[in-house]
Amino acid sequence: MKRVLLFFGAPGVMLARTVRAGAREGIPWRETLAQVHELGGRSVWLVMSGMAFFGAVLVMIANAQAKKLIGNVAVLGPAYFEMLVRELGPAVSALLTASRAGASHSAELATMSVNEQVEALEMSAGDPYADLVAPRVVAGLVGVPLLGVLGTLAATASAVLVASVALNIDGRAFMDARYVDGWDVLVGGLKVVACGLYIPLAAAVAGLNARGGAEAVGEATTEGVVAASLGCLLIDLTVSLAFQFVRL
Repeated sequence: MKRVLLFFGAPGVMLARTVRAGAREGIPWRETLAQVHELGGRSVWLVMSGMAFFGAVLVMIANAQAKKLIGNVAVLGPAYFEMLVRELGPAVSALLTASRAGASHSAELATMSVNEQVEALEMSAGDPYADLVAPRVVAGLVGVPLLGVLGTLAATASAVLVASVALNIDGRAFMDARYVDGWDVLVGGLKVVACGLYIPLAAAVAGLNARGGAEAVGEATTEGVVAASLGCLLIDLTVSLAFQFVRL
């Protein structure tokens, strides 16, 4: 029970402290730009390549199932594109980002905690929440939605390529947006924004609570990645269920 409360409550407390500290002290924008590059720029190839493989595999699976049921996988193209925009694009892109950015943020902050750099910052009249956490939160809110868009585009492009080259069908069917409406875009957007907020908060909780030596850094890194990934899955489920009930 304690771990469950910590999983749900600690990021919320971290967010409240970060917002208060950021409003009081201001946010260092140079550090924020550096964190945008760290989270977004260094994760873009992982997200795009991962989503490209993911999109290609989905088309191959859809083709195998279509042969059993309807015989023509091209008719599944519009539904495939809607699924990418609404569900798989945001969720899988956020998970890939969490695997890299969550580890990076957790390890960096844990190292600073273990080496007493956080205490040194406080003794120098700095605020760890404003100087360390807030730039990462802003970077997450900016970077993860952009990565979600790029990941969705990469999955779509790979689907078109595989359908055209490997399956000899009209790949343009997998870019058909006839089933995509404003609700789908809103759901996908909320998911990536919420994940972009949660990933750095979960990593900061794990990193700033690290105590000990190298072993503590490793444990914090693992905890940050696990918490960020599970949080993204929970956000995906919660938003999907909420909008399912709203549209009923």
